[in-house]
Amino acid sequence: MSALASDLQSTSLPDASDIRLLVLDIDGTISGESNTIRPAVLEAIRAVQAKGIQVAIATGRMYCAALRFYEAVGSTLPLLSYQGAYVKEPKTGVVHHHWPVARHTAEQLLDYFEDVERQADLNTPLSIHFYINDRLYVRDMTPETAAYAERSGVTPNVVGDLRQVLTDDPTKVLALSHDPLLIDQLLDSLRQRYTPAELYFTKSVATFFEAANPQVNKGVAVRYLAEQLLGLSAAQVMTIGDNFNDVEMLDYAQIGIAMGNAPEAVQAFADWTTADVEEDGVAIALEKFLL
Repeated sequence: MSALASDLQSTSLPDASDIRLLVLDIDGTISGESNTIRPAVLEAIRAVQAKGIQVAIATGRMYCAALRFYEAVGSTLPLLSYQGAYVKEPKTGVVHHHWPVARHTAEQLLDYFEDVERQADLNTPLSIHFYINDRLYVRDMTPETAAYAERSGVTPNVVGDLRQVLTDDPTKVLALSHDPLLIDQLLDSLRQRYTPAELYFTKSVATFFEAANPQVNKGVAVRYLAEQLLGLSAAQVMTIGDNFNDVEMLDYAQIGIAMGNAPEAVQAFADWTTADVEEDGVAIALEKFLL
């Protein structure tokens, strides 16, 4: 949906006069194909900050892979990485919260993924990622992992059997496949095996299946940042995102903005839909509500 179409469909827009915190997703929101922040978007973010509104980053990316975007927008707040599982303040190094996946649960997921591969006789095996102490561990270097590593700027540690690195609880478990239907099948199947009280599952893009601690989602992390660290309420928060891992923070905030490239099911959770990431949708939204 274009910004214009969304505007025409909106009979009333939420009040932005009290917004004091803007929380932004990275991929598909402030960063598109170029893997950088477009100039118009960066200019709009800086204009918002000049008005006294603080800006935070909430991303599924690793902490180390999100830092350059955090620095580019000039945020001074804790960085919400790994879908909010790891909340760390770059300036001081203080880790405010870390909600990992239990080691035995990560091993269960690995067993499950390997069973799926055997039973489905996949031509291309799943790319399975364990994130431990902000480092990426993989079974082998698949094309999907290589593409992921190039975009994120992270060097994977290839270890073969991932069970040997489970000496610490992983922050997140990720399974990648070139087949979006397989990812959907994993999501549906594992949601039947585990309750929301046991694990949090989401998709950050159509080919990324992600598992995290059940306390984790971006909505929880944004609430923690706003209410516990900054003394704000949901009525003072605006969030912008583009995919299913952004739904909880869109739902939490007074103003939740979906990108034009977001799936329709994600847009349904938003108060307004802006333009596509390649059309500077974030800049359009900030101009409309905050500038």
